Amino acid sequence: MQELFKNIKGDKAIWAVVALLALFSFLPVYSASTNLVYVVGSGTTFGYLLKHGILLALGVAIIYGVHKIPYRYFKGLSIIAMPITILLLIYTLAQGTTIGGANASRWIQVPFVGITFQTSTLASIVLLIHVARYLAKIKKEKITFKESIVPLWLPVFLVLILILPANFSTTAIIFLMVLVLCFLGGYPWKYLAAIVGAGLLGLTMFVLTAKAFPGLFPNRVDTWISRVENFADEGDSEADYQIERAKIAIATGGIVGVGAGKSVMKNFLPQSSSDFIYAIIIEEYGLIGGLTMVFIYLLLLFRIVIVAHKSESTFGKLLVIAAGLPIVFQAFINMAVAVELFPVTGQTLPLVSSGGTSIWMTCLSIGIILSVSAKRQEDLEQIEEEADNQNPLDILSEQL
Repeated sequence: MQELFKNIKGDKAIWAVVALLALFSFLPVYSASTNLVYVVGSGTTFGYLLKHGILLALGVAIIYGVHKIPYRYFKGLSIIAMPITILLLIYTLAQGTTIGGANASRWIQVPFVGITFQTSTLASIVLLIHVARYLAKIKKEKITFKESIVPLWLPVFLVLILILPANFSTTAIIFLMVLVLCFLGGYPWKYLAAIVGAGLLGLTMFVLTAKAFPGLFPNRVDTWISRVENFADEGDSEADYQIERAKIAIATGGIVGVGAGKSVMKNFLPQSSSDFIYAIIIEEYGLIGGLTMVFIYLLLLFRIVIVAHKSESTFGKLLVIAAGLPIVFQAFINMAVAVELFPVTGQTLPLVSSGGTSIWMTCLSIGIILSVSAKRQEDLEQIEEEADNQNPLDILSEQL
């Protein structure tokens, strides 16, 4: 065990945050699994808890494996992964999977193992690494908008177009993260304004096309519009069922909550273990538990900024932002939905909600951040080792 801890590199605070969130997640997931057993009609609460534990164990293995990879290798890996990811997105969109009779065209069935995988989450990581690589490459160059269209914006819009028909919220988040990354990477403001305009125009054309040909993208555009309308409408409707139950759960929690496992609203929230798990956390652990979750994700954001700041290369800095910022942003989107500050998006709470794809892709991003942090740590250790091995007479002569 000691040997294992010696091999763990990178920011210790990030490791601690991951461990804390992973261990805590067992409590709300186990509590909410009673609803899963009822909805699915099979399995046991212990079975779902065991499954969650296995998913987390595999996630930790992903973190450990990825953080051992020198982060400079992610430049080349993004070039290889980009076309593969686009092919996966095309396949996902074309197959039109249904799960339990519902449209689930954002998922693919992994052969032989019988599990589903959400390709858009992998695509978001690969795309942001690709953007970070390009921005690092042109950092010291003066580039025109025309020169950046094919290497930068063509992959971005291709990925977004392939994700948009099935998952608007993920598309919007990816687009926003790309814009933030470009801004931080020094991409000219005037070019970003043109890209925002092109994005809004493309979205408008998509909505109009979907409205003109309803059979082309069944139910998706209507779902987005109804979610926004329900959010803006002060009155209650059938579509507000989940958010209203989430608000009841939050109101019931009070300051200290009703206690671990004692949630009542988990039995009325269909997505109580994933999309609305934050409402269950507040119901069971109160305002104190809810604010603690906010603090933990803010701590993670703080450490991500520290790691990015300490990285000595432009690519390292941008890579940390590309991998880490979406995790924290997704967390706050999830929490904002639960307290009705944002329309329903279907985004999970990273490292806390149940679900294999979300956990694994979050762990992949964490591993990338720790890889950058580990390189910095190795450099410092090497400097210290060289200083220890240096002859005292040489040090004295240098000072003189």
